[in-house]
Amino acid sequence: MALISKTALHQTVRRHWHFLSLFILTSFMAIPLMASDKAAIDKIMSQQETPDGVVFEIIGSDGDYLTQALSKIQSYKKQLQTKFPKLDIAVVSHGAEQFALTKDKAKQYKTAHKSVQRLVASDVPVYICETHASWRDVTAEDYPEYVSVAAQGPA
Repeated sequence: MALISKTALHQTVRRHWHFLSLFILTSFMAIPLMASDKAAIDKIMSQQETPDGVVFEIIGSDGDYLTQALSKIQSYKKQLQTKFPKLDIAVVSHGAEQFALTKDKAKQYKTAHKSVQRLVASDVPVYICETHASWRDVTAEDYPEYVSVAAQGPA
């Protein structure tokens, strides 16, 4: 299994990735942004050439939202890679939902952890934001090995 290294991901992002901010959730913006998910995916699907890659950004308020977002990402991944089999995809979680991925929350958020493991097993790295984690005294060691820790989520 070949995973994208952090260095390779950062280099790829710098080389002009198509960046999707698909899952920003606030109570007053949830419906319009959910509607725009399909539009963003449709725009990518309308391209004739394979994009350099796609990054799904998750910013939510809790682990339940993370579970829902990861489910949608699984679906979008399948759709995108059916048309573009070699498409590189990555997931970045840097809202409060990222704390559902700590080792001590594995039982409570079992579905989210299983979703991350499936994504990683299919060569889609899942990153969390170490800076945000540090604000809550959570370290890289608090996350299981299948979760990649990036110095800054948005980077």
